[in-house]
Amino acid sequence: MKAIIPLAGKGTRLRPHTHITPKPLMRVAGKPVLDFILDDLRRVGVSETIFVVGHLRDAIRAHVNARYRDLAPRYVVQEVQDGTAGAVALAEPWADEEVLILFADTIFDVDLEMVRSLAPGKAGVIWAREVEDYQRYGVIVTDAAGDMARIVEKPREPVSRLANIGLYHIRDHELLFRGIRRVLTGPPGPSGEFYLTDAFQFMVDAGAKIVAAPVEAWLDAGNAPALLDANRHLLERGRSGVAGEARVEGSAVAPTARIEPGASVTGSRIGDNVTIEEGATVSDSDLQDAIVGAGATVKRSRLRSSLVGAGAVVRGFAGSLSIVGHSEVRANG
Repeated sequence: MKAIIPLAGKGTRLRPHTHITPKPLMRVAGKPVLDFILDDLRRVGVSETIFVVGHLRDAIRAHVNARYRDLAPRYVVQEVQDGTAGAVALAEPWADEEVLILFADTIFDVDLEMVRSLAPGKAGVIWAREVEDYQRYGVIVTDAAGDMARIVEKPREPVSRLANIGLYHIRDHELLFRGIRRVLTGPPGPSGEFYLTDAFQFMVDAGAKIVAAPVEAWLDAGNAPALLDANRHLLERGRSGVAGEARVEGSAVAPTARIEPGASVTGSRIGDNVTIEEGATVSDSDLQDAIVGAGATVKRSRLRSSLVGAGAVVRGFAGSLSIVGHSEVRANG
């Protein structure tokens, strides 16, 4: 089984951070978002991973080559941002067996091992999460057997509450790419892009059975509030704690905070949902709902709902802040 990961987008919802950091390399609970996905691929035994790259492609390539050479990475450049179908189409020359397709702006908790026991008559799996605000998503309408019948984008009526999360396993890769080619030769969607979900609809209309499978957790990581929500979820489920190599003096630290090795926290209150990364310094400050990047400095500040980039300096600031690495914010002298 091979994996296809489209990550050519510019990450506009996470600017200014994504001017210098690819969205998939934004860190949450002490780890790049992309690494959560790649660790899952490593566990399931993927033989080759095809990365569809674009914006800041060299940073993606350097990161993957340094940490995940065992996933046999291959890179193809998406020069034109023409949608998800266009991105996956670029992987066709190497996608010569069943594939996993994963979009790198979400963190998910699913049973990928189920693809090993998929019934012989099934063409693949589309994972879905039941949501209340179904109008925001593409939702999956299933038949009596629980297979995908159709996908409806942002429905006004509650035809389904199963949101498509952007994670797919396709066993019949030849039919998939036949569908993608059909999509790309037709008119684009309302946004001017070509949608991968239309290729899945082509497969279903041709008789393919694609199972709609449940998701335990699905965390968007595409904007700052969502990144902080993902941080909270992960800290509450085992990624919190104070590293033995961290220095914490005269400070109160909430159970759902993470302080990494080499970090220094003095005279401060570290509240819920805070990650202080390796080598960062926090002193005389009060933090809650915040990610402080590696090597950053926060002094005499009160931060809420904040992202502080690696190596940044914050002094005397109170409020919500979102600054890129190696920036400086100084207030109140």
